[in-house]
Amino acid sequence: MWELIEQAITSFIASFAFAMIFHTPPKLLMKCGFIGMLGWISYWGSVSLHIDEVPATIIGAFLVAVLSQVFARRYKTPVIIFSVAGIIPLVPGGMAYDAMRKFVENDYYYAVSLAAKAFLISGSIAIGLMFSEVINQLMYKRKTRKSNGSI
Repeated sequence: MWELIEQAITSFIASFAFAMIFHTPPKLLMKCGFIGMLGWISYWGSVSLHIDEVPATIIGAFLVAVLSQVFARRYKTPVIIFSVAGIIPLVPGGMAYDAMRKFVENDYYYAVSLAAKAFLISGSIAIGLMFSEVINQLMYKRKTRKSNGSI
């Protein structure tokens, strides 16, 4: 239980801090932190349930993207304000750093392994964000067709 609280607080702080760095309006900082926290908790919970890190990252990124779209509509701001800050906890920066460190130490086998995993996780972030946007566009087209009387 304490580990969950620790994970939630640290991911909230990370997203909140990056939102500050990106000059997010002060009234939206807490919301950015909240989105990042929920995205990380969904990732962390998935990994705790023995789901591999790549699909878990897709789940977390998808949740961040969906929440970003909802908050953007609610607060009439661009989606990117929420998605950039919210996705930060999922970025495999430490893993990429470790991969480069292993290259410098001439441990090429482990370095390539870490670099490949960081690449896959980065790709899964893109897939999660893109999948959410595709669903959003399909729903938007469906709503416009209904309002025009097509369906």
